[in-house]
Amino acid sequence: MRTDAPVLFEERLAAGGTRIGIATLNAPATLNGLSLEMARLLDAQFIQWADDDGVGLVVLQGAGDKAFCAGGDLHGLYRGMSAHRQQGREPAAVIADPRGNPHAEAFFETEYRLDHRIHTYAKPILCWGHGIVMGGGIGLMSGASHRVVGERSRLAFPEISIGLFPDVGGSWLLQRVPDRAGLFLALTGAPLNAGDALHAGLADLLLPDACRGEVFDALLAEDWSGPEAHARLDGLLAGFAQPAPPGPLQHHAGAIAAACAHDTLEANVAAIAALQTGDAWLGKAQATLAAGAPGSARLGYELQRQAATLPLAEVFRLEYTVALHCAAHGDFAEGIRALLVDKDRTPHWQPATLAAATADWARAFFHAPWQASAHPLADLGR
Repeated sequence: MRTDAPVLFEERLAAGGTRIGIATLNAPATLNGLSLEMARLLDAQFIQWADDDGVGLVVLQGAGDKAFCAGGDLHGLYRGMSAHRQQGREPAAVIADPRGNPHAEAFFETEYRLDHRIHTYAKPILCWGHGIVMGGGIGLMSGASHRVVGERSRLAFPEISIGLFPDVGGSWLLQRVPDRAGLFLALTGAPLNAGDALHAGLADLLLPDACRGEVFDALLAEDWSGPEAHARLDGLLAGFAQPAPPGPLQHHAGAIAAACAHDTLEANVAAIAALQTGDAWLGKAQATLAAGAPGSARLGYELQRQAATLPLAEVFRLEYTVALHCAAHGDFAEGIRALLVDKDRTPHWQPATLAAATADWARAFFHAPWQASAHPLADLGR
């Protein structure tokens, strides 16, 4: 097995002759940021394991001790966006049809297809979300049948700081967070500890990081054949699980619910900004919202509203359309430039204010340049 591959794949023999397929994101220097190559490798291997009757369980994890996956490969996306914008197309033409960026088109299609596959996988998938789990990392983790966090796990949707929106199914996931806190998380990028991740429905169990080796030994001692594999994994992991103390999201649940109970985005943003608690976590969330892209706030808000009535596959199709628009003429490139390229942390957002980021402004981002039957993700869920 190559040890320098971006994803490491391994199969281990378990009891009864069944095998466990193990996929390890192998880019610890970039906190296992998900590249197009990694997504392609994962999707192909997951298809192969799904069709292999000898593989009864799949484990998804990240190399290193800092992160499962800190998000998508922003540098690769930035290079693709820079090349696309140098083509010199008229702005109106780009808004009407955001296609023409091969890297963005391939990345988002492959990533969303992989995420949907994980959500609908027939065999149990144990995802070990240790350390940092953000953006694209949550996309990989959220659909797994068994989602484990550790005591040092930190989950977040930080896209408002880079001019994107909570994608990878985030519009669907955040709709399901209790007490209207999904909108708060989209607008503020606030991080969740293990207890809050369980409360938000983004994880299932807290297992101490130190017990991972013991858990793997227990996995190898089980027979993973048959339809009871999910239930057996339930019981096995429950034997290692520990209580997860509530985090700041739960401590401020009432205030957040009240702040996000308004009928307009503007009123919700104003109410979040007006919260007075003296709490450092909440203060940082307010500062992130104030400095974030107004267009991202609008897109995240509109997407959550639409996702409330859509099946997951349709949400991925919708997010794909909006993501291509963000890559073609939105703030996405500017956000990455300010954070990771020039590192001046002074993005010039367009629109610059929430008052200018109206629902009418956002409507262009939802325009699909193809017929429904020709959508790159038309086959999802069908």
